[in-house]
Amino acid sequence: FSKLGVAFMEDRLQMANGLIPQKIVSVHLQDSTLQELKDQAATKPARSLQPSPEPAVQGEPDPGVMEHVGKDDPAVLGAEPTPGRGGASGNEAAGESDRGEGCTELCGLHLSSCHECLELENSTIESIRFASAEDIPDLPYDASGSGEGAAEAVCPEREGRRTNLTGKAPNILFYVGSDSQEALGRLQQVRSVLADCVDPDSYTLYHLPEESARRDPWPDNCLLLVIATRESIPTDVHQKFLAYLSQGGKVLGLSSSFTLAGCQVTSKDALQETVQSLVFSKADRSQVTLSILSSGCVYEQGPREPLRPGQLQGHLENEDQDRLIVQVPFGARGGEAVLCQVHLELPPSSPVVQTEEDFNLLKSSNTRRYEVLKEILTTLGLSCDVQHVPALTPLHLLLAAEEIRDPLLRWLERCVDAGGVIKSSKLSLTFVPSYTPEMEVTPAALPVVTDTAAFSSAHFDLEIYRQNLQTKQLGKVILFAEVTSSTMNLLDGLMFEMPQEMGLIAIAVRQTQGKGRGGNAWLSPSGCALSTLLVSVPLRSPLGQRIPFVQHLMSLAVVEAVRSIPGYQDINLRVKWPNDIYYSDLMKLGGVLVNSTLVGETFYILIGCGFNVTNSNPTICINDLITEHNKKHGADLAPLRADCLIARTVTVLESLIGTFQDAGPSGVLPLYYKYWAHSAQRVRLGSAEGPEVWIVGLDDSGFLQVHQEGGQVVTVHPDGNSFDMLRNLIVPKQR
Repeated sequence: FSKLGVAFMEDRLQMANGLIPQKIVSVHLQDSTLQELKDQAATKPARSLQPSPEPAVQGEPDPGVMEHVGKDDPAVLGAEPTPGRGGASGNEAAGESDRGEGCTELCGLHLSSCHECLELENSTIESIRFASAEDIPDLPYDASGSGEGAAEAVCPEREGRRTNLTGKAPNILFYVGSDSQEALGRLQQVRSVLADCVDPDSYTLYHLPEESARRDPWPDNCLLLVIATRESIPTDVHQKFLAYLSQGGKVLGLSSSFTLAGCQVTSKDALQETVQSLVFSKADRSQVTLSILSSGCVYEQGPREPLRPGQLQGHLENEDQDRLIVQVPFGARGGEAVLCQVHLELPPSSPVVQTEEDFNLLKSSNTRRYEVLKEILTTLGLSCDVQHVPALTPLHLLLAAEEIRDPLLRWLERCVDAGGVIKSSKLSLTFVPSYTPEMEVTPAALPVVTDTAAFSSAHFDLEIYRQNLQTKQLGKVILFAEVTSSTMNLLDGLMFEMPQEMGLIAIAVRQTQGKGRGGNAWLSPSGCALSTLLVSVPLRSPLGQRIPFVQHLMSLAVVEAVRSIPGYQDINLRVKWPNDIYYSDLMKLGGVLVNSTLVGETFYILIGCGFNVTNSNPTICINDLITEHNKKHGADLAPLRADCLIARTVTVLESLIGTFQDAGPSGVLPLYYKYWAHSAQRVRLGSAEGPEVWIVGLDDSGFLQVHQEGGQVVTVHPDGNSFDMLRNLIVPKQR
């Protein structure tokens, strides 16, 4: 019975016929019924109770569990479920009369007004606590069964904050009003942006339909209630939300009609769906200024008071300093709401955003939008430190051309040791026909699966890659991983061994230890095109004498790979010196890292490249640019895929290298200048007070040339300097 009680308290108790357990009460059964239950238990094995992935209010019944309990007892069959748990909320379903009168030893059903049952229920809860191996928090309990008393009951040691009563993953609930298509679309927007802010392994995100908000005991499991509807909230639902707050609940209002006493919403038509400059005050009293989409409403409160320590607030940079974000405490139990009349939930690519200028302003502030959201969520008690690192996965050896299969297998036979291993200074690769779970996958030891017949990935389509790869040599042999530490490291043991005509490339969906220029970390979320390509260049060749050009060629190849597709030529993707891919001259969406090693008369060059294709947040991606182009020009260009663009980039790069080897820098610079972001740009050298210069272009070695006031041309080397596009500065790189 203790196990049954623990399952109930943890929302793992499931019943047949769609019944939802609301409360456990004691029932006295006739001897004949008890005997029948014993007989059933002897003939039918017990079903184990498994954790349900959904909360009890949404779970599917598990056929067979408790389906025969008390089936012949008319008192049990006729009993109505009582709202609330352990007398925690709600009135008894059978009315307000005193059911203690006439309660005898053989009564069919004892209810919570029966003194005998109350004592048994209290002792049962205590025994469950001691029997459970888990730390079950104290339950608010009031023996009267009164909903009011239960709302006020809290555990003394947890005064002032909500606790997770079930021991399950904490729930974030979303209320979006009616079940219209518009509301469900809003639900997806809000769920998506919060999923980007909190660790999905720490929190579960659920829709709270209007009827469930009225009927179900959702406050017991809710750490945060997100209200995102402009519709008027029904009075009874509004009262439920206030009751939740009075128990220490936390509420986030996103452009909603929900308000608290002392805080009113006033409409300002001039602000509706416009981009405004918001000043947001964080808990530590520092401020963030960002461009944000206004809902058209502002909060009106009493006379302005100084912000209390830890209070959040956001106002517009206008004459009235209209308040669009307020933090409102509620009740004596630590209840709190943060209410926003700015569209923190909408991405800059939302159809509500009409002009390209507004899109640019919002995208430039997108990282700060997430910073504000995370500050609000943290203040409301959630953790936004996403510390989950995905597990590394095995590699797959894939071929873009079947004709190289036999030469590759013969090479492998010669190079691997008796255990099928190739070792390098950084890692060992073990070539196996198939992967089994007991095989070790670490940054230093990786299995490589050679059987391609069973390969499949939701993020990489080998056939799409093959169709878009039109090379003679590059990119033919693929080392693919869903998750790896760094694609750069994967090629370390093979770059000097594998014949160059096989064209080795490493491709990953995610990296856990991506690297950027100068030792910077390189964030590598899903949706980013990630690859490292092996290229060999003869020392005594035009490109071998000008190796700095390699990074420029790769950046150019990414831009050309997109803008050479028919219809996509006006997608405003550009190259930024020395190694970045930009949207116009506004935002970075990719970069290149080149490591070269000279062995004898040959440069062995690893070209690492990553650029955002489908991952809109927190910055910008290529598909964002396509969406905005379609909106502006009434076009219907399809979004692009990472596997397609990696293959096209390698194809363009091989062509650019061939042109450079034939014609030198002059063969590729016209195309480079067509796409670069610096034409006639004025910058300052060293600092904001440094000399002002004009960018001229690249010299024959690939270094940047700038023209000074007196007519002197100065060369700037990429290894020692960094280009700050936002401030128009060329500054020494920090070491």
